Amino acid sequence: MAAFILRDASPDDVADIARLVLALATYEKLDHLVTATHADFHAALFASPPRAHAMVAELDGKIVGFALYFYNFSTFLGRHGLYLEDLFVEPEHRKLGLGRAFFRALAARAVAEGCGRMEWSVLDWNAPAIKFYRVMGAVPMDDWTVNRLSGAALHALAQEA
Repeated sequence: MAAFILRDASPDDVADIARLVLALATYEKLDHLVTATHADFHAALFASPPRAHAMVAELDGKIVGFALYFYNFSTFLGRHGLYLEDLFVEPEHRKLGLGRAFFRALAARAVAEGCGRMEWSVLDWNAPAIKFYRVMGAVPMDDWTVNRLSGAALHALAQEA
């Protein structure tokens, strides 16, 4: 098995994170929605305080995967949680244990920081990912529907304030 390193992202990793986000979007057939720039990632990940956090996976000195997450809050639990926004490993580097290693590291971080839970979303058609999550013990939230307000609708509602 190939040796890899998981570590927190640094400002020098922004270009690789942007590259992998585009690769993820392409895999999900959503690349037409990507507008994020290197500057956007740098501002989100390395501002004070940061609005998001990232980990990267290195294999032979090359970044081949990333996980981007942020903290949310559960009013029912009265505690914050870790929300995994995206996790992606280049297809040619899958089956090396990188995905599970990311999840282990993030779960350990969530527990160490007193998070009440760890959550993420998955596209309904992504059967390999869904199977992977079930093996780890993840449970789907079948009674919940994700809603989104963005673009013109978000701006229109904001103008009512």
